[in-house]
Amino acid sequence: MSGHPYGPSPAFVPPMPSAPPPAPPDGVRAAAVAVLNLSGLGLGYALVRRRLPMALCWAATAVLLFVALPADADGVPGAALAGYAVVLLLAAVHGAAVALRTRLTWPGRAPLALLLGVLLLAVPAGGALSYGDAHEEAVQQALLDRLERADRLVAEAGRQPFATARSDYRDALEVYRDLAVHHAGSRAAGRVPDRMRTYYATVGAAYGHRQYCDAIEPLKYLRTVPDTMPGKDLGTLTRWPDDRLATSLYQCGSAALDAGGDDWPARFGDLLGTFPRSAPAAEVAPAVDARVKSAEKAVHGGDPCGAVARLRDLSGSIGDLSRQAGDAKDELAGSADRAGRSGDAGQYACGVAQYEDGDFEAAQKTIESYLSSGAHGGDRARARKIVIAAEVAQALPAAGKKLPTTASGGSITVTVENDSPHDVTVLYTGPVTGSFTLKGCGGCRSYALVDTLRPGFKPCSSGSRNYPHRTLSLPVGTTYFLHKPHGDSTATPASDTARIRPGYIYTECAYTTQTLGSGY
Repeated sequence: MSGHPYGPSPAFVPPMPSAPPPAPPDGVRAAAVAVLNLSGLGLGYALVRRRLPMALCWAATAVLLFVALPADADGVPGAALAGYAVVLLLAAVHGAAVALRTRLTWPGRAPLALLLGVLLLAVPAGGALSYGDAHEEAVQQALLDRLERADRLVAEAGRQPFATARSDYRDALEVYRDLAVHHAGSRAAGRVPDRMRTYYATVGAAYGHRQYCDAIEPLKYLRTVPDTMPGKDLGTLTRWPDDRLATSLYQCGSAALDAGGDDWPARFGDLLGTFPRSAPAAEVAPAVDARVKSAEKAVHGGDPCGAVARLRDLSGSIGDLSRQAGDAKDELAGSADRAGRSGDAGQYACGVAQYEDGDFEAAQKTIESYLSSGAHGGDRARARKIVIAAEVAQALPAAGKKLPTTASGGSITVTVENDSPHDVTVLYTGPVTGSFTLKGCGGCRSYALVDTLRPGFKPCSSGSRNYPHRTLSLPVGTTYFLHKPHGDSTATPASDTARIRPGYIYTECAYTTQTLGSGY
């Protein structure tokens, strides 16, 4: 018997494999891992024991949550969502590839894992729905914040003059319009109609305070708002400014008319052109007519010249207004014509007032204008006397102490002769007033100045010469004479004062030197 000297040989044991043998391919298992990875938690990788890819899924989800939370009106950036979707898709594809030949650690059966994966998809879906609700609430709150900021802007603008606040009103209106048009279903948009009522009341506050002139521009601005805002958000506000603007234009124009301002024609013209059928427009012509009547009465008051100037201004302004007055055209044109005629007639009273105030030059011009206008209503005969007396009084102020009368004639003879080669107009005033012209003296000459300085100088003294003359009959008293060259002569007018007494015969002589002189 033979054998191994050391005893029986031990049995052969093969070496252990380094990893479990690959499982048979299983499509259901691959689908289960892919679906589990789509949850964003890397659970598919956990079931096939792939820790690193699972950690990467967690990290991607954590980054997304960090970016998305807390939810705000801006939402999650599109790039972040796109990137996360790519990560989930890669995790699903890669997980499916790994699980195709890798057994699950739990649960043992692939269909159960697939069912679990489908159920777990509710987690990201529910999260997405919750985030959507949170995002929607954040959007709503952001819109409400915009609405509140616009409200504050309107309130602050209401404490400033409209010219300063106009841009703020426009900015607030743009916010209201954007909410109403682009966010029509939002809670903020639902509050816009109420805000617009506050907006209109704030912008048009000057009207409520009876500050009619200040209210005009804000109300005009409000009439433009319907061009911007949807009608459903304005309702009756669309016509809200119209009656208020018509009233403001009338009240502002009427106040300027009564105060003698310059802008009433523009206010009334705007009213008649914009709201021709309104009740305030119907009041324009009567208001203008009343102002003309008031100015006519003022002609006989303490400032007739001011009243005349007012009537002339009224005539021109009303005439311009009548051309754009529509139905009130004829009535306004009649007022303009009457104001013009009354202004012409009122010049008589104005000239008398200027004469009595000692402004003889102005009085002469005013009365001459009255006479040339052909106006009635004054004493034209006396007006002609006032023109003469005013011209005399410019050289001899004492002649203007009393307003001339229309009296004529007297008991004292005064002869006025012309010792001058020039025609001479003689004006005189005193107890009586008048004027006449003497022809130039043929053969007479102008005296040298030295001649007039010699002792015994006496013009009109040649017994052989028949001087052009005129004989007057004047009352006793002081008469003031003015001799002035007639026509184109450059001789200077001369003046003289004659104290007429009974028992004398008076001679007044006109002569010329380098200027025109006189004596008697």
